[in-house]
Amino acid sequence: MSKPHAFGADAAAPAPAPDPWLRHRGLAALAIIGLLWLGGLVWFADTMPTAVADAATPTDAIVVLTGGSQRFDAGLDLLAAGKAKKLFVSGVHQGVEIADLLHLAHHAPDWLACCIVLGHAADSTVGNALETAAWMRHEGYRSLRLVTAGYHMRRSLFEFTRAMPEMRIIANPVFPEQVKQANWWAWPGTAMLIVGEYDKYLAAVLRATFGEHAVESTQ
Repeated sequence: MSKPHAFGADAAAPAPAPDPWLRHRGLAALAIIGLLWLGGLVWFADTMPTAVADAATPTDAIVVLTGGSQRFDAGLDLLAAGKAKKLFVSGVHQGVEIADLLHLAHHAPDWLACCIVLGHAADSTVGNALETAAWMRHEGYRSLRLVTAGYHMRRSLFEFTRAMPEMRIIANPVFPEQVKQANWWAWPGTAMLIVGEYDKYLAAVLRATFGEHAVESTQ
């Protein structure tokens, strides 16, 4: 006589217990990644520029990345001092003209207008680099002085060097008063700014290493 079939035997079987070793390895891996990220953040913040390393060398062009009036004012001062032939402002909103920028600038002489060129195509740091590279090559220039905020300089240099490796680029950082680089961790606004910029820098490095589609754009 056959034994009765045990209906639902499979469903009633207990699920296998998770392997604690795998769980511990996963937590350890996350801890290591977190420590590496934190160490990189400390390095990133501690190596941000605190001054212009080379303020004297002339270049073919001065390039200002939009994002604060202090950047444009610094670019105008450099142009007025004869540090370059032209000033290129990348990432300007559509409809904004040279006269509009000069009107907002502090004590900008009118004669500078002839040597200023605006770029309206860029809307990210990658776009700034590509837009500037196209303009530099069109002008036949070989060197530029890059003006942007100190916290933004490392990523800007990374993208600009990728876009135009044949150019000589001199960093000319500016330092917004609201960004407290000294003891940055004690200032919530500055800390958030630097953490965000660090993450964007990591994303840029990963895209350059593994391809444009490996990391979602954070620009």
